[in-house]
Amino acid sequence: MSTDSGDKSQSDAQYWAELLHLVARDRDREAFRKIYDYFAPRIKAYAMNQGISQQADELVQEVMTSVWRSADKYVDSLASASTWIFTITRNQRIDLLRKMGRMKAEINVETEDLWQIPTEDSTVRSIQALSAEKHLRQSIGELPEEQMIAVRKVYYEGKTHQEVAEELNVPLGTLKGRLRLSMQKLRLMLETKEL
Repeated sequence: MSTDSGDKSQSDAQYWAELLHLVARDRDREAFRKIYDYFAPRIKAYAMNQGISQQADELVQEVMTSVWRSADKYVDSLASASTWIFTITRNQRIDLLRKMGRMKAEINVETEDLWQIPTEDSTVRSIQALSAEKHLRQSIGELPEEQMIAVRKVYYEGKTHQEVAEELNVPLGTLKGRLRLSMQKLRLMLETKEL
């Protein structure tokens, strides 16, 4: 990976973190609009990829309402803005599935499961989250390179499956297969570490 792309992803992360802080501190509507315009289509794509396309708009609405209300709980030292927002997304997805009565085997261990949304009394949970993140990053580093790259682009950079497939110049089905295999491997690795 070139230094330029590393610098860009770091500056992107800082940009989203600063916007969240503006929303938290000043209730800045323009900052929120930028967050919404960027993340809403990605949340909708996530919903569609998770098989709840009919509830995709509802999921976007619930997540973005939570982002607006809870921006003051975001702590950039614990997770990137995209990780924090997709943790909210994952939690809202679970709530939607509960409402729809589809809670059987739908909730598997995914990388988003390992971060918790910070709260004022989150010292113990913050330590647990940092420990889980460390183990997760180590486990991702142990994946075959193609799977590792796919996981990082989808879950850390917040890109849609289609965007990553185009970027890596592979068919969408191939990318989804890599992600499915990587999730299975990560689940096994994390279970052996008792996370």
